[in-house]
Amino acid sequence: MRRRSGLYDVWMKSRPKNLSAAKVIALAFAAIILLGTVLLTMPVASRSGVSCGFRPALFTATSATCVTGLSLFDTWTQWSGFGQIVILCLIEIGGLGFMSAATLVVFLLRRRIGLKQRLVMAQALSVSDMNGIVKLQKTVLLGSFTVEGIGAVILLLRFWPEYGFMRALKWGIFHSVSAFCNAGFDIFGCMTPGASLAVFRSDPVVLLTLGALVTVGGLGFLVWQEITEKRKFRSFSVYTKLVLVTTMGLIFVGWLLICLLEWNNPGTLGSLSIPDKLLNGLFQSVTLRTAGFASFDQAFLTESGKAVSMVLMLIGGSSGSTAGGIKTVSFIVMVLFITARARGKNTVCIFKRTIPETQVLDAMTIAVIMLGLSFFGGVFISATSSVGFADALFEAVSAIATVGLTAGVTGSLSIPAQLLIILYMYFGRVGVLTISLGFLAGDRAEERFRYAKTSLLIG
Repeated sequence: MRRRSGLYDVWMKSRPKNLSAAKVIALAFAAIILLGTVLLTMPVASRSGVSCGFRPALFTATSATCVTGLSLFDTWTQWSGFGQIVILCLIEIGGLGFMSAATLVVFLLRRRIGLKQRLVMAQALSVSDMNGIVKLQKTVLLGSFTVEGIGAVILLLRFWPEYGFMRALKWGIFHSVSAFCNAGFDIFGCMTPGASLAVFRSDPVVLLTLGALVTVGGLGFLVWQEITEKRKFRSFSVYTKLVLVTTMGLIFVGWLLICLLEWNNPGTLGSLSIPDKLLNGLFQSVTLRTAGFASFDQAFLTESGKAVSMVLMLIGGSSGSTAGGIKTVSFIVMVLFITARARGKNTVCIFKRTIPETQVLDAMTIAVIMLGLSFFGGVFISATSSVGFADALFEAVSAIATVGLTAGVTGSLSIPAQLLIILYMYFGRVGVLTISLGFLAGDRAEERFRYAKTSLLIG
């Protein structure tokens, strides 16, 4: 046992002792991306046997680790079996969080988890309380592998009769993990390169299975724990209630809007039968929650359809999940705040509880940062690449919200635009507040004095 755990002992003795949990998470994600880049740069990772080069490998490794799904080329066409395995491992580690993978090793080695490790685990899972964090981590690991396994079996049974056992098994595992982790990578390129799920847009088993995996993965690990332990809606915490209500509301509102705006558009839903229109409208609403799969070409969306899609992408999934974006609860808190202020109230209340003012300000801060970066990204991409502003903004939002949908312009982006997308994917996955507070707020000076208040004309 001592020999098998030697590397773990070396790391525990030599690791930096003064890094905050936020810094550990940010640096660990960067290290994983770098390792993935090195592996994908190897000639054996490419189907042609020729190295793809550092920049494309970095772009793909970042997209996989940050569970985004944006890619400079079709996954099946470019990457060999080895390369696809590397991408799958990066998706799993990035989706569940590197701490989940590290904790799994610790569990297997039967080592004790210390206070520092519990703090990092809590930060990685977006939980403020360390009580029960080890139990929650076990729930995350067991629940994730169980759900992914169920999804893989369903897809295996669907693909087996038509494509053979080995291909069905490979497709089932890869796409179940990719969907649950909200990554959006697919290996259906052997049929139609770059078409994502367009081949299966009339297949309810494939679309509904992947949609269910995306939704479950985007709920958040803390929500899973409450659902499995309490089971009754009235017993859930306010946070879990908000996540469930907001998630379902956004899916149905998105479904309705996509169907209304794209119903007669021949490039998206217009050429489909009514059942297929409803199915693909629902799947589009779900995949916009940072999944990145596409059952039709996003480039053919109407301008209004792209606008709705960008709003849904920015909102994203829930905290502590495999999804990105502003997050569902942050969004609903802003809506509640605006509603309360419009009615002349100073407090935000929901489910007979008052939301602290600091959390309202946190939600507003996240939203402003995400909106500002999205707009800047759209301007920068359109200025440095031969891309219209709407498509450039779509690409920027998709990257920073770690969605992975594209209007077909990723491969034509300039080198500066590609580097910006890499930064946005990393920033979106690690988290705006995790980076800003982890690296900047640690040495924040105390407020030694305050200026006198003044009044301004607002509105």
